[in-house]
Amino acid sequence: MKKCIMVVFGLLVLCLVGCGKQSPSDAKFKSNPAAEQAAIQSAQVWLDLVDGGSYAKSWEDTAAVFKSAVSQADWEKTAQAVRAPLGRMVSRKIKSQQYATFLPGAPTGEYVVIQYDTTFENKANAVETVTPMLDKDGQWKVSGYYIK
Repeated sequence: MKKCIMVVFGLLVLCLVGCGKQSPSDAKFKSNPAAEQAAIQSAQVWLDLVDGGSYAKSWEDTAAVFKSAVSQADWEKTAQAVRAPLGRMVSRKIKSQQYATFLPGAPTGEYVVIQYDTTFENKANAVETVTPMLDKDGQWKVSGYYIK
């Protein structure tokens, strides 16, 4: 059951950033250090909320595209179901970050796909993918989240 929830959660949120059926080579990756740094800061603030179990606040702080795809109630329920079994976050280190102006299936915009090597209390080798985007209000906000 837990694995099924993780897969459904991963697929749902992965679809938000449009990486589902096309290959990563379809994305238009560039270098933009300033955008990458701003997106990383935004992602860290958001991850702190998720790590602390503040799922309602984390949903409030997501990009409009995330909110239009996932209701707050669904996000809270799914995030709780997926994160609780993992236990507390022990360590998190950026594995990679890539700025993109196009992600397959996602609206045109600016994105940074960030992968973290993360250790949770009950899962030693996780990879979290957090995808902030430059939202309509000019702020970097998370548009996708996936744990593998």
